[in-house]
Amino acid sequence: MLADRGYDSDWFRASLTAKGITPCIPPRKNRKKLIEYDKDLYKQRHKIENMFGRLKDWRRIAMRYDRCAHTFFSAICIASAFIFYLNQ
Repeated sequence: MLADRGYDSDWFRASLTAKGITPCIPPRKNRKKLIEYDKDLYKQRHKIENMFGRLKDWRRIAMRYDRCAHTFFSAICIASAFIFYLNQ
């Protein structure tokens, strides 16, 4: 699971580990015992955050005008394809 520093707590990490999920959460700056994490994997989280930010620029998606889930998903797919095309 990729998360930011705000989710860094011992009980949250223990809960994820008990469920079989490997956490990739950087430690907070005030943590006394530093916990290692995969820095390369965490850097890829930035790409996902940017894509969500670009999708929210589309008013139809940000305001969720479509009532049906499949129509909403179709709008997300069209917007994603258009964003990908523009970045090529």
